[in-house]
Amino acid sequence: MKIYTKTGDKGQTSLIGGTRVPKHHIRIESYGTVDELNSYIGLIRDQQIDEHSKMILIEIQDRLFTIGSSLASDPEKSKMKIPDLHESDIELLEKEMDTMNETLPEMRFFVLPGGHTTVSFCHLARCVCRRAERSTIHLSEASFVSELVVKYLNRLSDYLFVLSRKLSQDLNAAEIPWKARM
Repeated sequence: MKIYTKTGDKGQTSLIGGTRVPKHHIRIESYGTVDELNSYIGLIRDQQIDEHSKMILIEIQDRLFTIGSSLASDPEKSKMKIPDLHESDIELLEKEMDTMNETLPEMRFFVLPGGHTTVSFCHLARCVCRRAERSTIHLSEASFVSELVVKYLNRLSDYLFVLSRKLSQDLNAAEIPWKARM
């Protein structure tokens, strides 16, 4: 399989289903941002973190490919069978957050991103996830997007925040509170 097709050299690309759209189309922006998020999650997974978190991150990366497939499909023209998200995918994120929160100190303030490189990668992924969520919501205003896609991205950004706190604890990194200057 060739990586290059030369069909995108004039600024257009094909969706699953054959529809050609400009490369700046909100659908391309949405699944491109999900792909960027997936790469950041791979970066977190490559750090010295616990095996359980690594396995959950692999599961999340798989779900992000599912979301990318959904967003790359023309909802009106694609007849191709693509994988689906399930409510259980969202429940997994919620369960993982609840488990992590059992050992974390109560949140009493906003924290400044940072403290350790691994924690910073989590915050970068969280921000990219929020951007993916915004792009996907924007897309949903003009075209069909599964409600579960938006819900999953929303919950994933929360998960990444809680993971950053857990990893701060695991790595003995200080959580620096944000103190508003008044």
